[in-house]
Amino acid sequence: MSAAEISVTSEGGSSRWAKLRHVGREAWIMLGGIAAILVALVAFLVLPLYALFKKSVEDDKGNYVGLVNFQEYYESPGLLQSITNSLTIAVLTMVIACFLAFLYAYGLTRTCMPFKKTFRAIATIPILAPSLLPAISLIYLFGNQGLIKGLLLGESIYGPIGIMIAMVFYIFPHVMMIMVTALSTTDARLYEAAEALGTRPSRVFFTVTLPGAIYGIVSAAVVAFTLTITDFGVPKVIGGQYNVLATDIYKQVVGQQNFSMGAVVGIVLLIPALFSFVIDRHVQKKQVALLSARAVPYHPKPHKARDMAFLLFCLAMTVFLVGILGTAAFGSFAKFWPYDLSLSLVHYDFDKVDPNGWSSFFNSLKMASMTAVIGVVVIFLGAYFVEKGQGFARLRGFFHMLAMMPMAVPGLVLGLAYVFFFSVPENPLSFLYSTMAILVICTVIHFYTVSHLTMLTALKQIDKEFESVSASLKVPFYKTMFRVHVPICLPAISEVMMYLFVNAMTTVSAVVFLYSADTKLAAITVLNLDDVGDQAEAAAMAMMIVATSLTVRVLHGLLMRALNARHSAWRTR
Repeated sequence: MSAAEISVTSEGGSSRWAKLRHVGREAWIMLGGIAAILVALVAFLVLPLYALFKKSVEDDKGNYVGLVNFQEYYESPGLLQSITNSLTIAVLTMVIACFLAFLYAYGLTRTCMPFKKTFRAIATIPILAPSLLPAISLIYLFGNQGLIKGLLLGESIYGPIGIMIAMVFYIFPHVMMIMVTALSTTDARLYEAAEALGTRPSRVFFTVTLPGAIYGIVSAAVVAFTLTITDFGVPKVIGGQYNVLATDIYKQVVGQQNFSMGAVVGIVLLIPALFSFVIDRHVQKKQVALLSARAVPYHPKPHKARDMAFLLFCLAMTVFLVGILGTAAFGSFAKFWPYDLSLSLVHYDFDKVDPNGWSSFFNSLKMASMTAVIGVVVIFLGAYFVEKGQGFARLRGFFHMLAMMPMAVPGLVLGLAYVFFFSVPENPLSFLYSTMAILVICTVIHFYTVSHLTMLTALKQIDKEFESVSASLKVPFYKTMFRVHVPICLPAISEVMMYLFVNAMTTVSAVVFLYSADTKLAAITVLNLDDVGDQAEAAAMAMMIVATSLTVRVLHGLLMRALNARHSAWRTR
């Protein structure tokens, strides 16, 4: 071998060794990053849940009593009835909401009715409102002083009827969006074949349309069931004497200071939520691709009678959704419902009816902004380490499993777990208790899973060749991340920020046990004002939350349009 050949071989070996050292260094840096976020998930999710389980087998003095608390719970007829009430409400609401959302989504995707974009935009409005808002509106309409209480034919709105109607309003957009996605994915060739064979429309619906959307329908049903059985705001405002699990936790902890029994009820509430989560994961694993490479996009054909029928139905649903929101808005401006309906801003003077006044609203703005910014950074890094990390496959898999856990934990249970974990003086993290920081952390953890999956989906769409080229050029992974992955994932990042902000503004259950006098939030103020009978002021604060969420949503859309035009022009080429 010549000297030149030996030199080339030596340089090639050195180059490969340098590349291996670079890859190894990158892997260890990523390990440090994923370990840091993993420790945070353990500290702010696993350990608080452990504290909840530990409290459920202790008495109020902290002594271990085994399953005595659970026995006491199941021997209490009132508490046991709450399980039946919760399951009944959840199942009935799930059926009604899924039926209405399926028809609405069918009209948006499978008909040629006009104003589809308008109907779809209106259907998402309830996402911007706290769950207490529809309950307040129903009291204005059908309560003891309601304008149209006679429409209930003597039945009371305070109880299961009011809870179900308010919950349908609250969960409708969540269910509808899943239904739209399920019905949008189909192959036109199936319908062309059915038409060529002369198949009746009803048979086509049950043999082609329904089976094609079944996984989406099941997922929507699981979401509807989980949101209903875990919600606290609606039954607290309009439930009356009809107790459910969520209100039982609040009564045990806040009303009776019985923390051990509150922990027991929290674990009982955790069971149906976990069950729903397992079903949803099982259905997603069974789901198969409905569109092949040769699939033909489906475009509905005009049908006058069908299109008109679905137009009328969507109009009716729009009237229901806008009517609930409009009632709360009008009630916040009406001087003295229902005797003096002249308009006034008197109810927006929160300083007269609440010690915190407007500060609770600004606390919510601060908390929501911090949640959006801090949350999106942590969640993006976590998803990046899981999807783009090198080596340590088992650790990344364990991290992903932990990231899925918050979806199965109701907000009320998570908040209660935080009380038991962070209020202990011996805990080195106890300094976080009753601060704005713990509200931000709890909210980020509560809404972590959906955000994590969104980021993961966006990162999966980026070819791994980018990382290979970066490793060959010895470019640090963080430079590739900032220069390549972040710009490409900008739409997903912005959506996650918006998702975290809106949910932070509207959430009640996750923070109802954690706020202090200095960190009281707008949604909590709505709850407190309603408790003392100041419904107009409660409606006014709820409308401030809606207006803020809507304004931020619009500004977000305008900003993203400008950023995409400047930095993501390649998407339209």
